[in-house]
Amino acid sequence: MKFNHSQTLKNIAALLAIDFVGDPNFTITGINEIHVVEKGDIVFVDHPKYYEKALNSAATTILINKKVDCPKGKSLLISEDPFSDFNKITKHFNPFIASKVSIAESAVIGEKTIIQPNVFIGNNVIIGKNCVIHPNVTIYDNCIVGNNVTIHANTVLGADAFYYKNRETGFDKLISGGNVVVKDFVDLGASCTIDRGVSGNTIIGEGSKIDNQVHIGHDTVIGKKCLIAAQTGIAGCVIIEDEVTLWGQVGTTSGITIGKKAIILGQTGVTKSVAGGKSYFGTPITESREKLKELATLKRISKNS
Repeated sequence: MKFNHSQTLKNIAALLAIDFVGDPNFTITGINEIHVVEKGDIVFVDHPKYYEKALNSAATTILINKKVDCPKGKSLLISEDPFSDFNKITKHFNPFIASKVSIAESAVIGEKTIIQPNVFIGNNVIIGKNCVIHPNVTIYDNCIVGNNVTIHANTVLGADAFYYKNRETGFDKLISGGNVVVKDFVDLGASCTIDRGVSGNTIIGEGSKIDNQVHIGHDTVIGKKCLIAAQTGIAGCVIIEDEVTLWGQVGTTSGITIGKKAIILGQTGVTKSVAGGKSYFGTPITESREKLKELATLKRISKNS
């Protein structure tokens, strides 16, 4: 999530009422999670296991719960609770603005795009040309939809990420400040749910086709010309490369990559990253030929026992 205007280290520290290490005028341009950080970003870390990763990441300001040596060319924000302070930054620079109308005045809708009744379009949404948005679709604030996109009834773009910290008092939610980007020539089926990124984008690539009742988690990036069949569930931070096919009721774990032109057969549990150009089946996931051989062997053993 980038700020509308760059900030200084001392300004962010004052906002959070915490100490800092570094040049008070050190430039900060946004906040992001570790997997998408860039120069100018703040990243938060609250566990010693991940200190080194955060300090050596592309982020140039680290929101951390311990005083450590500051890497050269970077700055530190010293916080008792980096998780909560990261939320404070998100809420300050990207506050929730309640809507009083079905289609926000700030929304931009392209020529020849059809908006059916009972559609909700939030603040700063951009929708391209020649799209069809069917009844009861909800598009949350700041989402971007390309040209020649079809979105079927009851689909939701931009709901919050499923991301919580377990505390003694209950689950503490990490506030989502990202959005959803749907590229040109995408079709989204009925009753799909595509969550916004925590701080970056959830992206559906050009020409991809998604069936009914598919869930796509936060910060997932789906490539071009992918086919995803009904009742598939894709976790957060997954990378699906171009021309991948996921058949019905596939489920994935988070943070994995599915290689280009891979085919995942129905009801497979994708428990790890898999290479492209191959067919896979089963849970735990295996190349489909190997899995079918295993099943045939088990069948023979069962008959002979």
